[in-house]
Amino acid sequence: MKTYEMIYVLESTLTDEVKESFQKKFEGVITSAGGSVVSVDKWGVKKLAYPINYKNDGEYVLMTFEADGTVVKELDRVAGLSTEVLRRIITVKA
Repeated sequence: MKTYEMIYVLESTLTDEVKESFQKKFEGVITSAGGSVVSVDKWGVKKLAYPINYKNDGEYVLMTFEADGTVVKELDRVAGLSTEVLRRIITVKA
Protein backbone atom coordinates (compact mmCIF):
# COMPACT_ATOMS: atom_id res chain seq x y z
CA MET A 1 0.00 0.00 0.00
CA LYS A 2 1.10 3.53 -0.77
CA THR A 3 0.62 6.69 1.25
CA TYR A 4 -1.63 9.32 -0.33
CA GLU A 5 -2.71 12.85 0.54
CA MET A 6 -6.10 14.26 -0.32
CA ILE A 7 -6.84 17.95 -0.04
CA TYR A 8 -10.46 18.87 -0.42
CA VAL A 9 -12.31 22.17 -0.16
CA LEU A 10 -15.85 22.27 1.24
CA GLU A 11 -18.31 25.13 1.12
CA SER A 12 -17.64 27.33 4.14
CA THR A 13 -21.37 27.83 4.80
CA LEU A 14 -21.89 24.18 5.80
CA THR A 15 -22.56 23.34 9.44
CA ASP A 16 -19.92 21.54 11.49
CA GLU A 17 -22.05 18.38 11.52
CA VAL A 18 -22.18 18.29 7.72
CA LYS A 19 -18.43 18.88 7.47
CA GLU A 20 -17.84 16.01 9.92
CA SER A 21 -20.15 13.75 7.90
CA PHE A 22 -18.04 14.36 4.79
CA GLN A 23 -14.91 13.48 6.72
CA LYS A 24 -16.53 10.26 8.00
CA LYS A 25 -17.80 9.42 4.51
CA PHE A 26 -14.32 9.75 2.98
CA GLU A 27 -12.75 7.79 5.84
CA GLY A 28 -15.38 5.09 5.35
CA VAL A 29 -14.50 4.70 1.67
CA ILE A 30 -10.85 4.18 2.63
CA THR A 31 -11.38 1.80 5.53
CA SER A 32 -14.03 -0.29 3.78
CA ALA A 33 -11.50 -1.11 1.04
CA GLY A 34 -8.81 -2.17 3.50
CA GLY A 35 -6.94 1.14 3.78
CA SER A 36 -6.21 3.21 6.85
CA VAL A 37 -6.43 6.92 7.62
CA VAL A 38 -3.14 8.24 9.00
CA SER A 39 -4.20 11.80 9.85
CA VAL A 40 -6.78 14.50 9.18
CA ASP A 41 -5.64 18.11 9.37
CA LYS A 42 -8.33 20.80 9.20
CA TRP A 43 -6.85 24.03 7.86
CA GLY A 44 -10.01 26.07 8.40
CA VAL A 45 -11.75 28.60 6.19
CA LYS A 46 -9.49 30.28 3.62
CA LYS A 47 -10.15 32.72 0.81
CA LEU A 48 -10.16 31.03 -2.60
CA ALA A 49 -7.78 32.26 -5.29
CA TYR A 50 -10.78 32.67 -7.60
CA PRO A 51 -14.55 32.20 -7.17
CA ILE A 52 -15.83 28.64 -7.52
CA ASN A 53 -19.59 28.32 -8.04
CA TYR A 54 -19.94 31.93 -6.86
CA LYS A 55 -18.19 31.09 -3.55
CA ASN A 56 -15.23 33.20 -2.40
CA ASP A 57 -14.01 31.08 0.52
CA GLY A 58 -13.90 27.42 1.50
CA GLU A 59 -13.04 24.99 4.30
CA TYR A 60 -9.73 23.25 3.53
CA VAL A 61 -8.99 19.75 4.86
CA LEU A 62 -5.85 17.63 4.36
CA MET A 63 -6.29 13.88 4.82
CA THR A 64 -3.32 11.48 4.74
CA PHE A 65 -4.11 7.79 4.21
CA GLU A 66 -2.62 4.46 3.16
CA ALA A 67 -4.45 2.42 0.55
CA ASP A 68 -4.29 0.69 -2.82
CA GLY A 69 -4.69 2.52 -6.13
CA THR A 70 -8.27 1.34 -6.60
CA VAL A 71 -9.29 3.17 -3.44
CA VAL A 72 -8.03 6.44 -4.92
CA LYS A 73 -10.34 6.12 -7.92
CA GLU A 74 -13.35 5.35 -5.72
CA LEU A 75 -12.55 8.19 -3.30
CA ASP A 76 -12.21 10.64 -6.18
CA ARG A 77 -15.53 9.43 -7.62
CA VAL A 78 -17.37 9.78 -4.30
CA ALA A 79 -15.95 13.26 -3.68
CA GLY A 80 -16.87 14.33 -7.21
CA LEU A 81 -20.52 13.40 -6.72
CA SER A 82 -20.97 15.90 -3.88
CA THR A 83 -21.79 19.45 -4.90
CA GLU A 84 -20.60 20.68 -1.49
CA VAL A 85 -17.03 19.64 -2.37
CA LEU A 86 -15.72 22.58 -4.38
CA ARG A 87 -12.33 21.03 -5.27
CA ARG A 88 -10.28 17.97 -4.43
CA ILE A 89 -6.90 16.54 -5.35
CA ILE A 90 -5.30 13.24 -4.41
CA THR A 91 -1.53 12.79 -4.70
CA VAL A 92 1.01 10.14 -3.75
CA LYS A 93 3.03 11.26 -0.75
CA ALA A 94 6.73 11.15 -1.57
